[in-house]
Amino acid sequence: MQVTETVEITGHLMDTGLLSRVLDDIRGYGGEYTLDKFDLGYDKDDPSTVRMTVGAEDEEALQRLLMRIQTKGANLVNPGTPEISEVLQDGVFPDGFYSTTNLPTSVRLNGHWVPVRNPEMDCGLLVEGEDVRTIPMSEVKAGMRIISSAQGVKVTPPIVTHDEESFGFMESDVSSEKPQGVLVKQVAEGMREAKAAGLKVLWVGGPGIVHTGAAPAMVAIVEAGFVDVMFAGNALATHDIESSLYGTSLGVDLARGRGVEHGHEHHIRAINTIRKAGSIAAAVESGVLTSGVMHALVKKGNKFVLVGSVRDDGPLPDVYTDVLAGQRAMRAELEGVGYCLMAATMLHSVATGNILPASVPLTCVDINPATVTKLADRGSAQARGIVTDVGLFIEHLARELSPAYADAN
Repeated sequence: MQVTETVEITGHLMDTGLLSRVLDDIRGYGGEYTLDKFDLGYDKDDPSTVRMTVGAEDEEALQRLLMRIQTKGANLVNPGTPEISEVLQDGVFPDGFYSTTNLPTSVRLNGHWVPVRNPEMDCGLLVEGEDVRTIPMSEVKAGMRIISSAQGVKVTPPIVTHDEESFGFMESDVSSEKPQGVLVKQVAEGMREAKAAGLKVLWVGGPGIVHTGAAPAMVAIVEAGFVDVMFAGNALATHDIESSLYGTSLGVDLARGRGVEHGHEHHIRAINTIRKAGSIAAAVESGVLTSGVMHALVKKGNKFVLVGSVRDDGPLPDVYTDVLAGQRAMRAELEGVGYCLMAATMLHSVATGNILPASVPLTCVDINPATVTKLADRGSAQARGIVTDVGLFIEHLARELSPAYADAN
């Protein structure tokens, strides 16, 4: 005998294909559905509303199905109250825990809706008195109270709009054939809007910023005040410092575009120099490090979080080698972020996308379209992709954001 619940979804259900995706999810999870009401919007700007009864073979299967379709805005008509379970073992969620999205989420407690703090995908919902926040699995402790039902939970999906035309050229989310100048201006405007609202601009950078010769332009953007936080790995900082100390990146002379004698040693010697100083900031303060992106970040007093990997040389003393500690450090810098730009790094882009709320505008710039599509595939649906040479893009962006750089170049 099936167990059922009634859900309702409102939005541009037909022209965006949202209803079709919800029905596909129901069938994909082995469920059944009956359409109880379908109010189709009359004009193109009018939303449609569908109410349906969904069923599954047992309560556990139904709860998982409801959690799935909630990610697309199909919420319970009668939300009820959430089931709350106690954590019995450190680092282990209760069975049937609510698995979160990065979308705005609310929980019904004591008769009113409480917004969930720090929306983040693949977490649990921790109830602390009248407060609810996301919590990653690694952080849960015995005795904590975790929501373990779809009842009492509401998800608000983003409003998706489309142009009037049903067909057009170069309208995909990821394309290398769009007018780059227009896209750069749009990114610059997004950053200016975030700063005007008192919010932070977050950059996620890879070593390609240095390899392509764009470090001077990146420095100009830092000095212009449009890099409040930088997330990166050991590589970006190492090759930036190598460039400052030796004029090379991975042993390649950036001015002449070819390798130099003993250049293969430069990156590890650069790391050793910073380790001797004690930290990147100490190297700047002592006059050992006098230029480059990391130097500019330190001089501006801006935050950077460097999280390493198993392939790192050294690494630099500022690099988190414990990835869970690195995640915590990244999460600690997300409050107040109003715009995020990712440049030339797949792994750190995906990592940041995993912890970033869907409400934060996100642009990913990479020469490889797979980097951008992977972000969207992993749940960062707000990601906008620009497929281009990162060095040229950052130079163009610096001219938009830094009058001094524009005058000099």
